[in-house]
Amino acid sequence: MRVLTKAFVSVTAAVGIAAGGLAGAGAAVAVAAPAPVQQAGSAQVAPLAVNNLGLTTTQAKKWQCYLLFYSFDPGTIDGQLGTNSWKAAQRFFNTYGYEAGTVDGIPGPATIKALQKFLNVIGGADLVVDGVAGPATKAAFAAFVNKWSC
Repeated sequence: MRVLTKAFVSVTAAVGIAAGGLAGAGAAVAVAAPAPVQQAGSAQVAPLAVNNLGLTTTQAKKWQCYLLFYSFDPGTIDGQLGTNSWKAAQRFFNTYGYEAGTVDGIPGPATIKALQKFLNVIGGADLVVDGVAGPATKAAFAAFVNKWSC
């Protein structure tokens, strides 16, 4: 009887596993618990490493040179507008009254509004100051930096 029971349990387990379920598998078969899903908190979200706002590498270098010329160090003049470049731009905008807000290196809406104000005043653009880096803002930014040389 005992041999028959063992055979029955083994066959039932094999059939249960083959069918994709564990109904008859018995205690000898275990299923791993799903891994917990980690959610990123706001403190864990990193800013975009480089945001050139549509500028080419050459144009971004010109913007970095412009900032450096006015004593706002953007870090390496490499044509990649990363955190250091945007911190320099934010300090520049805040110093000259364009209200970029917190100097955090992230070109968010306040920084884009400051850029739009700057481009309207200094660059002769006619932009809506809405904090959105749309096609008109990107084109005005490119036109402004194209007038500058490193």
